[in-house]
Amino acid sequence: MSSAQPIELIQARNLISRLQTASFLVDADGRLLFFNESAGELLGMRFEDAGPMEPGTWGTRFKPREPGGEEIPVGNLPLAIAVQSGRPGFARMEITGANGKDHLIEVTAFPIMSGHAQQGSVAIFWPVDEEERD
Repeated sequence: MSSAQPIELIQARNLISRLQTASFLVDADGRLLFFNESAGELLGMRFEDAGPMEPGTWGTRFKPREPGGEEIPVGNLPLAIAVQSGRPGFARMEITGANGKDHLIEVTAFPIMSGHAQQGSVAIFWPVDEEERD
């Protein structure tokens, strides 16, 4: 991330890089700027190997779908909702990591605001335990 980024995004990256909770960071246009090590473990790849991604790429790369199968359109993903509407989003979904492993996760996303301008958004996600599946 360059120093040309808004300070809020720099601070958000610093925060999520230290979190144990899997986290994504996108800019105001929805471009993936960073995901932390915990996210990398679920996704089956490190950010250093994946690099920045456009919304259409990160929104489909891990095959997000409703529990049980139906694909979730990119615009309906919690992070896309936060980017597009400036409000929080939440979902329970299945994803497939780059290593082929499927995960049931819950995702919460929220916008990063500075004054009245949205600078980006953050999504945090965690695996759902077997006993919580129903």
